[in-house]
Order: sequence, then C-alpha cells, then structure tokens
Amino acid sequence: MKDTTSKEKMLKKIRKALLEKRENPYPNLEEAPVYEPYGDYLEVMFAEQLSQVAGKFVFCEDEIQFIENLLLLADEKGWRKIYCWEPALQELLSHFEFPFYSTDTDFMQAEVGITLCESLIARNGSIVLSNGNAAGRRLSIYPPHHIVVAYASQLVPDLKDALKQLKARYDTNIPSMVSIVTGPSRTADIEKTLVLGAHGPKELIVFLLEG
Repeated sequence: MKDTTSKEKMLKKIRKALLEKRENPYPNLEEAPVYEPYGDYLEVMFAEQLSQVAGKFVFCEDEIQFIENLLLLADEKGWRKIYCWEPALQELLSHFEFPFYSTDTDFMQAEVGITLCESLIARNGSIVLSNGNAAGRRLSIYPPHHIVVAYASQLVPDLKDALKQLKARYDTNIPSMVSIVTGPSRTADIEKTLVLGAHGPKELIVFLLEG
C-alpha cells in the first residue's frame, strides 16, 4: 500500500503542475549561446582543443611564414609526394616555388594532401570540410598526412556558427558532402588499442594564417 500511496502522491503533484500556468523562465533559450563566450581568443581555444584530440596547430603571421614552416616540416619528415588541387593554394605554393602535384598522377603513392576548409570550430577543435572546392573529398581522406590551411576569419565559436557561415557562402547550393573532422582518424575496435590512421589520415596539421 505504501508504494501505491507514494505513486498516487507523485501523480497528483504532476497533474497539479501541469494544470498550473507559469511564465517561461527562459524565453530566449534558443537564441542564447550554448557556452559562455571566449572573448577574442578563439585561436587559443581552437589550438588547445585540437591538441587534445591529437591534432597539430601551427600559427603563421602571413603566407611567407606559412611557406617557411611548410618547407621545414616537409624536410623534417622527408615528404616528396605532396598534393594540392585548389587553385588558390596552388597559386600560393607556385609563387614561392614549393614543389607539389597539381593532378592525381601517382595518387596511390600520395604522402600529403593540402586543402583549404570551410571553417574552424574553436569549441572542440573541429574542422568543417566540404566537396565545394577543387580538393573534393579524396585529398582530405586518402593521404596519410592532411594539412589544412585556414585563415583567422574562418574561426567560429560553435557548430551553429559554422553552419551559418556555410549557409552564407553557398546560400541554397550547399555542397553535397559536408564533414566535421575532429583530429586524425582513429579507432580502438581492435583489441581496444587506439590506432591512428585506420580510416583516414593518421596526422592532421592545421596552419592558421592571421591575414
């Protein structure tokens, strides 16, 4: 009887609460930010979050510093088959005589894919990619090393801001493939051991240019 009585009391309270009309205590909930604002330090937050998911972050003041850092990295790792298919990046690399493959010749031996992105999400260190540019989908997935070149203007606080930016750029012609990448590819399906590069690049490096 005690259980029945307790249940009846609970149901009575619920009925009473449903009958009472109260004002919405959070009328602007949908417009409110999910998190507290992070001020003007989105790049700091992005770098921290990217590092936590095994990604690498390189800040560059300008395009010259980007090329210098890229040359050092390629020399350090011994990269020779570096692919870039986006005209804007090809023009930049060619201007500084940086060697790269502009077509898919010998793509099965590709070591590095260099692409642009749609935006960077500071809150979780994620990168928004799409097939709306010349790099398509293959260049960000097949090579074991993926380099993303982004600009400070592409940094946004949260996912909803990234989606707004995407909508503003493409209007009704949203790309057929939009993906959110958080760190290099990984899996722990095999004997619960974390393995990088199982279904995509094993290394993800983001070069953020201030200009």
